[in-house]
Amino acid sequence: MQKVEKHKVGLVFGSFLGFFHLVWSLLVALGWAQVSLDFIFKLHMIEPVFKVSAFSFTTAIMLVVVTAVIGYIFGSVAAVLWNKFVVR
Repeated sequence: MQKVEKHKVGLVFGSFLGFFHLVWSLLVALGWAQVSLDFIFKLHMIEPVFKVSAFSFTTAIMLVVVTAVIGYIFGSVAAVLWNKFVVR
């Protein structure tokens, strides 16, 4: 197994989470989020109880940035753990 670069793995994780939440924000902005959320809950045999709020551009930006940063941190930690425990 090869070592992985902490920064690169952090960027991959951060980009993935940021993009995922950007898509969610677009669903909210387009008015499709509630239907999507209800559909996913029903697939899991859960009765939908949550209601999607009105779109806020500021909140959407904060959501994408915060989740991207959290993803970067988790990716970096995962890379450090990988290099420490998996790579011999």
